[in-house]
Amino acid sequence: MKLLFDENLSPKLPNRLNDLFPNSLHVRDVGMKATIDPVVWDYAKDNDLMIVSKDADMHDLSLVFGNPPKVIWIRLGNCSTSQVENLLRRSFDAIQFFMRMRIYRCLLCHNALTALDIFSRDR
Repeated sequence: MKLLFDENLSPKLPNRLNDLFPNSLHVRDVGMKATIDPVVWDYAKDNDLMIVSKDADMHDLSLVFGNPPKVIWIRLGNCSTSQVENLLRRSFDAIQFFMRMRIYRCLLCHNALTALDIFSRDR
């Protein structure tokens, strides 16, 4: 399961999470710094990557276009890279489940819980 970390997240995350999500990338790694969301979306789709973002726009794109790619929406507000890393580590089982469930488009992750977004489900 490879992740693509959006620009609003630290470029350190792919290396810090390599034990759980090997070969994951940050948009900077593929020359997409300051790239508009639909281009990032297409790249993730073409390369079988799951997008990780703090940006509501990626969630919105999942509602419009469905999946792939799937979106992990980090809902922590202003936080450290370590907090995001810890959240993704704690959410690993939920992320694996989310990846296998074809009907879900977006996984919401925040401190209190990790939940499938029932509104971004294929009908």
